[in-house]
Amino acid sequence: MISTTEKDNPLSREIDRLSTIDIIRLINAEDAEVAAAVQMALPQIAEAVDAVVEALSRGGRLFYVGAGTSGRLGILDAVETVPTFSAPPQLVQGLIAGGYGALTQSIEGAEDKLEEASRDLIERGATAVDIICGIAASGSTPYVVGALEHGREIGARTIAIACNAASPIGALADISISVDVGPEIIAGSTRMKAGTAQKMILNMLSTGAMIRLGKVYGNLMVDLKVTNRKLAGRACRLVQQLAGVDEARAQELLAQANNEVKAAVVMRRRGVELAEARKLLDDAGGHLRQVIDEPSV
Repeated sequence: MISTTEKDNPLSREIDRLSTIDIIRLINAEDAEVAAAVQMALPQIAEAVDAVVEALSRGGRLFYVGAGTSGRLGILDAVETVPTFSAPPQLVQGLIAGGYGALTQSIEGAEDKLEEASRDLIERGATAVDIICGIAASGSTPYVVGALEHGREIGARTIAIACNAASPIGALADISISVDVGPEIIAGSTRMKAGTAQKMILNMLSTGAMIRLGKVYGNLMVDLKVTNRKLAGRACRLVQQLAGVDEARAQELLAQANNEVKAAVVMRRRGVELAEARKLLDDAGGHLRQVIDEPSV
């Protein structure tokens, strides 16, 4: 049986005859269906977020495992948790079939080596406290199958993200996220709709987990890592807004707090020094709201 991701899309059979604007309109129309498809899997995505929060809260790590586009998307999401949420680089990690060289070029046959995933996870020291998320548009990539099998062997929780129903990786995982986006505009080109769906799901997993872990106040990026001028400016504005101070005072507080936005805000709002601000945040599990908001009556 041909998987959905490999099927012919009847809407694009004459795409090579279309004008440029009509090609783009057709691609756009197909892309517009992706969010609705992802919506159907929201309960499973929420379950996965809760599982990630549980694993990270007890000292575990999140491993994204994929090949080709899926692997690259996993690494992208993992890398971006560092500047956005000040997550330690080892907290969310991406593994791609063929190693990091496969980020910029195709390494033929790497995805077919089922045993390589076990080796890669062993090298990273994966244990039962970690959580392993396999990503494969087809849902059958051997490298990803191997990763989930290894996760089961070591007792780790597992998640599968696929764009085909009843996929092999879905059957292996504790939590199966299956999103049917239909056939691609270019048959089998899963970097398109399937890739978009995977990116949306990964955004939800990492962002949802980081919100639950206290790395966001309201919709503000209060745990950002100041690594460039843009982020330094954003940190300053956050302290101004949340601590009710002017720019000069915000910069002073950030300097005293080693550029930790939450600590700088607590120092001002609670009238404490850095060590006490950090302790208050630690006692609240990193949740700024619990430290600075007035208790409800």
